[in-house]
Amino acid sequence: MSAPAQDVEALRLRTRDFIRDVVIPAEPGPDVRLSEELRDALMAAAKDAGVFAPHVAREYGGQGVPIEHWSPIFQEAGYSPIGPSVLNCMAPDEGNMHMLGIIATEAQKQRYLAPLASGEVRSCFAMTEPHPGAGSDPDALRTEAVKVAGGWLINGHKRFISGAEVAGFSIVMARNDAGDGVPAGATMLLVDMDNPGIRVGQQIHAIDRAIAGGHPHVHLEDCFVADDAVLGAPGEGFRYAQVRLGPARLTHCMRWLGLARRSLDIVLDRAEAREIFGHRIADLGIAQDMIAQSVIDIETSDAIITKTAALLERDPKAGSALSSIAKVHCSEAVFRVIDRAIQLCGGDGVTDRLPLASYMNEVRPFRIYDGSNETHKWAISRRASSRRRKEVAAGAARMDVVDGDVW
Repeated sequence: MSAPAQDVEALRLRTRDFIRDVVIPAEPGPDVRLSEELRDALMAAAKDAGVFAPHVAREYGGQGVPIEHWSPIFQEAGYSPIGPSVLNCMAPDEGNMHMLGIIATEAQKQRYLAPLASGEVRSCFAMTEPHPGAGSDPDALRTEAVKVAGGWLINGHKRFISGAEVAGFSIVMARNDAGDGVPAGATMLLVDMDNPGIRVGQQIHAIDRAIAGGHPHVHLEDCFVADDAVLGAPGEGFRYAQVRLGPARLTHCMRWLGLARRSLDIVLDRAEAREIFGHRIADLGIAQDMIAQSVIDIETSDAIITKTAALLERDPKAGSALSSIAKVHCSEAVFRVIDRAIQLCGGDGVTDRLPLASYMNEVRPFRIYDGSNETHKWAISRRASSRRRKEVAAGAARMDVVDGDVW
């Protein structure tokens, strides 16, 4: 085993122990949000244990793990619904940290990334809008950023902006026209939440509870930011979004797969201890089939996550495309695992005697968040058809230079 692999495994084991020994005993009840006071105390403990911010560069207080090795650690964190928040690798902050680390200027990293990585502040990513604005289709973006003297003026209405109520700053995606050497497109802008031009609006009450700050509306009304608030280059926002969205889809898969593993453990323990019709549940063929299907769902999800993470490290564009497949597969597989666990636990499965029903509430929205599965399937199908057309065209070209019958 190479030294880096040894380091990753050691961190995974430390994370596993920390989640089981420290975090799980401190979990609030089902459907109860983690308080700020408890999160602060647990984050301090995570730092002392050397498991805090596994994905963040060491210079910003993290563990410096490359993305191809995130999965086993994120799965251990996700074994508790509050684990990712405690380790500061929860959405939307984790995705924002990753993007800031790649795109931000050094001054922006010091102002925004450093306090975000340390857990001093939180953030949000403001792209989704009310219909007919951007949702699964980012090209429908309606929020506008207009270049003015010394900066930009932003106007728009965002909705379902996860974490906005507790965020210290937002990364706002806005459409911009061409001008002053700036191409028409979208621009990402860093906006402090105490800017008088931005305000958090009505809260949207979704069924999940793990993301602090909920999913409210956000309004930008003549919101002025200086030129140094541009993240990356003006007009390049859609390209930069892929830097964030591909890995963010995959890390959702990692965290929720950890929760699926815990759900399977819960049902395995129950199946060993409970009897029905004179037999342990674990000895009944129908239960064995359901458990086997859950193991298959977990292992296939783990495999595609591992493949996608390695590809994202080598080829971000190809990795982002594969992350669509991973997102669809994992979000549906994790749901099935937890649903089977509830079914095997009978009446207790749908009550607060067990945490499974609350887990279901957490994972069900993932088939919609980060682009609905149906949108991803449409894109997956288009890419497959395009690839096949190119293969056929290349084959026809080869046939043209070969004598005789080829096929």
